[in-house]
Amino acid sequence: MSKFYNHDRQSIYFPGSIQPHGILLALEESKLAIVQASVNTEAYLEIPYQNLLGQQIETLLEAQQLKAIHSCLSKDFSGVNSLKLSIRTQKGDRPFNALLYRLPGVVVLELEPLYLQHQESLFSVSAAVKQAIAQWQQVSTYREFLQSVAEEIHNLTEFDRVVVYQFDAQKAGEVIAEAKREDLPSYLGLHYPASDIPEPVRQLHQRGILRFIPNLKAAAVNLLPEINPVTEQPLDLSLAMLRSVDPCCVEYHQNMGVAAIMVISLVKDRTLWGLIACHHQTPKFVSYEIREACELLGQFVMAELASKVDREEQSYIAKLQSLQSEFLQSISQAEDLKSALVNPAPRLLDLVSAQGAAVCLEDEITLVSATPTFEQLRNLINWADTQLSNSLFYTDSLPKLYPEALAFKDVASGLLLLQISKVRRYYILWFRPEVLQTINWAGDPNTFVTVADGGTLSLSPRKSFEKWQETVRFTSLPWKGCELDQALNLKSAIVGIVIHKADELARINRELERSNQELDSFAYAASHDLKEPLRGIHNYSTLLLKGYESVLDDMGKYRLHTLIRLTRRMESLIDVLLKFSRLGQTQLHLVPTDLNQLVSRVIEDLRVSRQQQVEPIIRIPRSLPTVNCDAVLVTEVFTNLLSNALKYNDKAEQWIEIGYLDAQETESYQSSAPIIFYVRDNGIGIQKRHLEIIFRLFKRLHEQHLYGGGTGAGLTITKKIIEYHGGRIWVESTPSVGSTFYFTLST
Repeated sequence: MSKFYNHDRQSIYFPGSIQPHGILLALEESKLAIVQASVNTEAYLEIPYQNLLGQQIETLLEAQQLKAIHSCLSKDFSGVNSLKLSIRTQKGDRPFNALLYRLPGVVVLELEPLYLQHQESLFSVSAAVKQAIAQWQQVSTYREFLQSVAEEIHNLTEFDRVVVYQFDAQKAGEVIAEAKREDLPSYLGLHYPASDIPEPVRQLHQRGILRFIPNLKAAAVNLLPEINPVTEQPLDLSLAMLRSVDPCCVEYHQNMGVAAIMVISLVKDRTLWGLIACHHQTPKFVSYEIREACELLGQFVMAELASKVDREEQSYIAKLQSLQSEFLQSISQAEDLKSALVNPAPRLLDLVSAQGAAVCLEDEITLVSATPTFEQLRNLINWADTQLSNSLFYTDSLPKLYPEALAFKDVASGLLLLQISKVRRYYILWFRPEVLQTINWAGDPNTFVTVADGGTLSLSPRKSFEKWQETVRFTSLPWKGCELDQALNLKSAIVGIVIHKADELARINRELERSNQELDSFAYAASHDLKEPLRGIHNYSTLLLKGYESVLDDMGKYRLHTLIRLTRRMESLIDVLLKFSRLGQTQLHLVPTDLNQLVSRVIEDLRVSRQQQVEPIIRIPRSLPTVNCDAVLVTEVFTNLLSNALKYNDKAEQWIEIGYLDAQETESYQSSAPIIFYVRDNGIGIQKRHLEIIFRLFKRLHEQHLYGGGTGAGLTITKKIIEYHGGRIWVESTPSVGSTFYFTLST
């Protein structure tokens, strides 16, 4: 293949000929003597090329124009200089657009006669450029921006079709914007393989050179002599605007039904980002002024596009960084690493925009959302451990690297693995599912090289550009660089916050446990002692109201009634505080308890206390198990949960379901407890932002007089009882639909 590309570069950079709509003169640099010329000079200058060879360029130019050329050459320039020149001919002076550039030992002068140009007003071109730039600055997203670019270039040049290509990491192109004649088929969304643009041509585009071919069928004009006397090799025409067209390029575009093209390069950070390609079905000449305007617009497009893409990317990075900041704060405040990472689950997933994750801490694996099974994960980690570089391994096509992943491609075709600590085998794995992609190619992308007799490789342009579909499988959305950075930053933060502070956290937890016990003792004593003076306030207020009723005015009576009501309210709160603190002072009385009998008693007690209210439907899908627990305290748990389910329900038909999850459902919650119980209702539900605070002491989400009042301590007591049993409680809820409280009893 290297021979093929070397030959291709030779034919493209050193073709030995130009397009016929201008002339080219190669000058020896020191004396500016003409050493090579295109053979069509007589058509434009009335001088045969043979008569020009050896002459100095000053014989064709006025002194002022010669001075302009010397002024350009006196500067250290590596690009192309644009000039307006008037050449003396037998029929008088003839105006040309001129391009001047330097090669080693040689100066090249390209001349394009002005009489071939359309007579566009420079003012109208300038106005069109200003209008286009103003229009583009109003567009926010880069896709809309590029569509506007295609439309403005289409209006300015009047080509039949203008498309914007974007190249991917493999250098294949996709048409992401298009403006065209209405009767032409659309190319929007079609992909073109990297082989459509040979590497030498791609390098020319990368230099930002505009390519204009007004007539693909026009016969090329030779440069003579073929070998430049100064360099003793063919002239390098890689910078030449008039450079002739490679036969393969001609055939390729003729197969597309194109007779004239203009291509504007879009270069970002010295890399070819894309192209603006203009096609016409018949030969078409575009004035030099419009081409210059298009080249200028191309530079503006890339600057504006970089800004818009960067803004979108920076916005996404800022979002990820904000998520990580919140995440790290939760880790720094958590009691253990696992809880911090997986609760609540979406935080870990959102950090890198994944759909599933697994946390491996030594031999304990915790699953989050859509993941492979435990056994599959263990094997995957053992394999990925051998692939790690810099604590990170990632791929968007795991089944192609690890065939066993075919079994779980639907959840893990993409893998990002972060090694937090190799010594302690701490890993976080993120997963992305397979995304079936149907790529629409402009013709079969595999038919671009033919092998002749003897093994010679050559380009063979596709004959058909009709849509050819390819389905890409076993691939997920790719991981972005900023997402990989997020993962590495997370590792550093975890090591700094958790691993290095493990002993300190353990010490703090021990002190906290002791402090909680002391606080429970204090709360119990304080609450008990508060009841006596409170009872006195209540009694004296009642006596004042009875004994001095005739003396007191309405305001005095109202204030005493308020005082009595507040003392009752405070007494209720103190009773709750006593009850709450007493939980920490008593030992659990664990006995085998039939939850069916326990729940039946709770339901019966609630029915008696709710006489003349809506009778709810109580569902128990299957018999509840017998568990080892403190029956009195667990009765309190079910009483509080069922009471809330009844209280916070405004439906005409109310129902409550009491049950427990099966083994498969339990595994999805990554719980080490053998059973997860639940109490589900169709009540008013809870807003997502309130799901954590509902377990706080005395926390109510509604006004005191709504939904039957209460102290707001029921769920706090419930949580403490469950945690006292070594379990945990959490809630899932949808406003206006209902809530489900889950809890475990690990004892």
